[in-house]
Amino acid sequence: MKSAARLFAVQALFQMESSGQTVERVVREFETHRFGEVLDTGEEMAEGDANHFRTLVGEAVNWQAKIDQLTDRALVAAWPIDRIDPVLRALFRAAGAELVAMATPPKVVITEFVDVAKAFFPDGKEPKFVNAVLDHMAREAKPEAFSV
Repeated sequence: MKSAARLFAVQALFQMESSGQTVERVVREFETHRFGEVLDTGEEMAEGDANHFRTLVGEAVNWQAKIDQLTDRALVAAWPIDRIDPVLRALFRAAGAELVAMATPPKVVITEFVDVAKAFFPDGKEPKFVNAVLDHMAREAKPEAFSV
C-alpha cells in the first residue's frame, strides 16, 4: 500500500508541476479516481495508502526548496534540478519529502523509490541514477542512519 502511495505521489507531483493544479485538487483527484482505478485493459490499479500519499505530496510541497537544494547538491553541477526530466524531478521531491519530514529509514526510501524509477523507466539507466542521487541526499539529510 505504501509502495503504491509512493508511485501515486510521483504522478501527482508531476501532474501538479505540468498543469499548475493545486495540491488539494490533485490529491482529491487521485483519491477519488486513481486509487483502485480499473484501466481499459482490465488491469486494476493498487489502492495505495491514502494517508502516506497525502503526507508525501504535502511534505514535498512544504519542503520543496530544501528538497530541491538537497537534490541539486547530489547532482552533477552541469545538471541542476530544473534541467532534469520532470518525472525524475517529481520522484526526487517525493523521496526527499520522505527523507526530510518522515521517519522512514533512508535505506527503505532509497529502495522503494528506485523501484518507482524502474516502473517509469523499465529499460533505462534512470534507476541507477536515482539510486546514486538518493543515496547522496539521504547521507546529507540523515547522516546518523549511515554511521557505524
